[in-house]
Amino acid sequence: MQLTVEPHALFEPFAFVTELPGPLAEGPWGLELPALVGDGKGPTDVPAPDDEVKTKVRALLRAGGFKPAGRNKPASEYVRNAVPAGKLGAINAAVDACNAASYHSGLPISVVDIDLAREPFRTAVAPEGSRYVFNRSEQVIELAGLLCLCDAEGPCANAVKDCQRTKTNDATRRTLTVIWGTNELPGRAAALGAWYRGVLEAAGARTEAAELVRS
Repeated sequence: MQLTVEPHALFEPFAFVTELPGPLAEGPWGLELPALVGDGKGPTDVPAPDDEVKTKVRALLRAGGFKPAGRNKPASEYVRNAVPAGKLGAINAAVDACNAASYHSGLPISVVDIDLAREPFRTAVAPEGSRYVFNRSEQVIELAGLLCLCDAEGPCANAVKDCQRTKTNDATRRTLTVIWGTNELPGRAAALGAWYRGVLEAAGARTEAAELVRS
C-alpha cells in the first residue's frame, strides 16, 4: 500500500498494514493491553518517554497552527496517564496493541480499518473548516492546522482523535497503522514500528510496511 506524505518540516512517519488472523471479535490473540504494558515489556531500543518526548510531539502538532492542549492534546499523553491509573481497559486487539505501543514510546498512533476507508491515502495538514465526528456520541473535532491521515473522502485520523467512520470494529480484518513520529526524535518511530509489528506477528497477524511516497 502507498501512503503519500505531503511536505512537512517535522513529520517522520512510520506506517504499516496489518492483516489479522480473524475478525477482531475473535481476538485478542494474546494482545490484551495488560499483557503488553509494564516494565521490560516494551521495545529495548526505544527509551521510555519523558518530558522531552512530550514537548517534541506537541511541536509536531503545532507546526501547522493547531493547538495541542486540553481536550486536543496528543492521544499518547492520555494513554501515558490512563494506563498506570487503571483508567484504560481492553478495547480490542488492534486498539490494545496500539495503546501499548503508544504507552511505551510516547508517540501518538492511529489505526484505521482499511475496508471502511477509500484509497488513496495521504498525510497532510487539514485546511480551515475541516472537521469530523470522532466517537459514537457524534462529538466533533475541529481539524484546521492539524496533521492528518486522509483517504479519498478527507481526513480520517490524526495524533489526537481518529475519525469514527474508519475506526476498527468487531468485523475488522485489515488495518493501516500510522505512527506520528517527528524528526526531532530521529528513528524513534521506525524503532517502535519494528517492535509493534513483531508483537502483532507473534500473535498470528501478517504485517507489511507501507510505501511512503514523498510528494
